[in-house]
Amino acid sequence: MSSEPTVVHNAEQTRFELIIDGERVGLVDYRPAGASVIVAHTEIDPGHEGDGLGALLVQASLEGIRDMGKTVIPTCPFTAAYIKRHPEWAEQVAPAMRAQFQR
Repeated sequence: MSSEPTVVHNAEQTRFELIIDGERVGLVDYRPAGASVIVAHTEIDPGHEGDGLGALLVQASLEGIRDMGKTVIPTCPFTAAYIKRHPEWAEQVAPAMRAQFQR
């Protein structure tokens, strides 16, 4: 039986990592950009895709970025799609891009 997935912030590598049973099985790469953070890439290892882990990882990353007091510039298509499906996160998007995520 595997352990619960955990998301950790690896600030040194500028990414959030999804850990299961001590192994990294996914990540969200980001780049600081002033008052915002560019979410550049989301990745889930093959074999773990389709289990909802990408959504869990993106949500935890958005929470972590919010906790840093930053807004998000979602250049990653997966993260952008997540925000569009979950409009409660639109307020977390950088103001210049927010309108395209609001309904």
